[in-house]
Amino acid sequence: MTMTDRPARVAAARVLIVDDHRTFADLLAVALRSAGMDPVGTATSAAQAVAMVRDLQPDIVIMDIEMPRQDGLSATRQIREVAPRTVVAVVSGHCDPTWVVRAAQAGASAYIPKNGSLDEMIDVLSRVRLGQMLVAPSAFTGGGQSAPVARAAAPPLLTRREQEVLDCLGRGMQVKGIARLLGITVETCRGYVKSLHTKLGVRSQLEAVIKAQEVGLLPASRER
Repeated sequence: MTMTDRPARVAAARVLIVDDHRTFADLLAVALRSAGMDPVGTATSAAQAVAMVRDLQPDIVIMDIEMPRQDGLSATRQIREVAPRTVVAVVSGHCDPTWVVRAAQAGASAYIPKNGSLDEMIDVLSRVRLGQMLVAPSAFTGGGQSAPVARAAAPPLLTRREQEVLDCLGRGMQVKGIARLLGITVETCRGYVKSLHTKLGVRSQLEAVIKAQEVGLLPASRER
């Protein structure tokens, strides 16, 4: 399914993103907007998420499990109480059936691994419904065995300029802003981004940042 043939329901969906990793949340918002969805806000804590859901009543909440002070599953339970018609799609780095069960018990309607593709996430969000538990295929197709292999794999060799562009992508910058900062043309910058996508084996800016963090080309620090 391409970005141009998403179901109408996806284009109409109002989405709240809950993740304390600001770069991931910002990039995801851009990706969802390009897919025709409507990101209505970003929460960086469970308490903020519940308050925003109460006020905004979004169609979908994309909920990270691991957050400081209060985890995403606890927040999911509260959201189900304050917004019964809102569906929660849990996003997690855990590829373990136990976490899928825990998410379903908390009231989530979807489970999406963070190391899956953007297309997979959009596809799951297009099909998620209340009263069901939709699990993204990548949750089990690599299982717990794929993550250690990815961490052990040697990172691709980047040129100095490619690394500079990657660093900017990791800060959530867009191509035009990166080009201005580095003193290069927009077309040249797009060429570096395309090269990064090829070397990292990804198809979007969001996936590039996540993959780069996994292989150690970018710090995976969380902004509190």
